[in-house]
Amino acid sequence: MSFLDTLKEKFKKRDDQAIYLSGFKKTKDSMGEKLNELAYKYKGINDDFLEELTIVLLESDVGIETADEICERLRQKAKQYSVITFRYAMSFLMEIMKDLYNETPIPELSYEHDINVIFLVGVNGSGKTTSCAKLIRYFQDQGKTVGVVAADTFRAGAIEQLARWAEKLGVHCVKGKEQSDPSSVLVDGCRWAKENKVDILLCDTAGRLQNKQNLMNELAKMHRVVTREIEGAPHHVWLVLDSTTGQNGLSQAKIFQEATQVSGIILSKMDGTAKGGIVLAIKNILHIPVYFIGLGEKETDLRPFDLDSYLYSISEGIQHVQ
Repeated sequence: MSFLDTLKEKFKKRDDQAIYLSGFKKTKDSMGEKLNELAYKYKGINDDFLEELTIVLLESDVGIETADEICERLRQKAKQYSVITFRYAMSFLMEIMKDLYNETPIPELSYEHDINVIFLVGVNGSGKTTSCAKLIRYFQDQGKTVGVVAADTFRAGAIEQLARWAEKLGVHCVKGKEQSDPSSVLVDGCRWAKENKVDILLCDTAGRLQNKQNLMNELAKMHRVVTREIEGAPHHVWLVLDSTTGQNGLSQAKIFQEATQVSGIILSKMDGTAKGGIVLAIKNILHIPVYFIGLGEKETDLRPFDLDSYLYSISEGIQHVQ
């Protein structure tokens, strides 16, 4: 059984197949179409094929370093066989992409504390506040009790936006006034969480990036105040990246990685981009796992990232391997 056949069997067992396929439709159609074009000129895994494959990967925002690594591994794989059909070339490609992603062990995502404090960080416009709302629904579906803190006090409307989501989803929102100190709002949120013994406290933080040092200082202060209130907090720091920004998102991730201990990525707006290769670039370059992906507009459209389903969704666009 080829790796593609194995992917297909695994994917059939998921109960959200339609969501994954629709969420990656633009990536599947764009990348699949370009890989299909290679099939007409395919004469084996040679230099010409690898050069054109590199271009396809770059256009999908895999990034030059990751694309070169994938193609070199494919070149080495080809040396083991006298003849490789296009279908098996694509199967090897997906297998290499999986191996590349999995080489850095992904920490188990656990919520083992009495109160799990989760910071959401990211630039304004990345989908941070909406992702916070989707996480509320996700954790509610897991049977968790949730509270939220509107600590993005510098962006007009951010506080009320999150408060409206919280009201709609039936959770309490701790908020301060616009332009108030976000750390003071976090203190209030932590104290409320302890009084009410919630499982998850989601903290929507400010997303200013105009000065890296200011960002570092601000996030460091936030860490200090929540650690004083709840031992070990924040227990998770998740960076929300707008997947439609591609390699620009990677640059943002590097800055936040320097400013705070980012433990995971939420890729928002995945349904709106044809450049889904950014998933591989993030993991290969930054060694940060993608934990969640946004695959639509509704609060139910946040899904835990599943590598096999991601790869299978892409492979579905390659007509020559069906």
